[in-house]
Amino acid sequence: QVHLAESGGGLVQAGGSLRLSCVASGIIFGIKTMGWYRQAPGKQRELVALVSTDGGTNYADSVKGRFTISRGNAKNTVFLQMNSLKPEDTAAYLCNAESFGRAFWGQGTQVIVSS
Repeated sequence: QVHLAESGGGLVQAGGSLRLSCVASGIIFGIKTMGWYRQAPGKQRELVALVSTDGGTNYADSVKGRFTISRGNAKNTVFLQMNSLKPEDTAAYLCNAESFGRAFWGQGTQVIVSS
């Protein structure tokens, strides 16, 4: 089992920045890709960004140029630096990790961007 704990969400004005963190614990040696998804009320969960163990990244078009995903040196942490935030970025942000073919999810951290 892999346990994921997110932090860093909050309320910010449009144009502001937030940095999300996620720490994985448990059986972490099999973790490959880690990433962030988000889900706004009444909408489907969507990919925000992914990062692989070799540092390769993938971003949703809506966040390219504004968000940056990175892994910590210990490889069991993942960060999401969010700049130039927009009201449409408001959502619950969930950390995801893939290990031995299984997907694990955190509880989520809320991000609210006011206009």
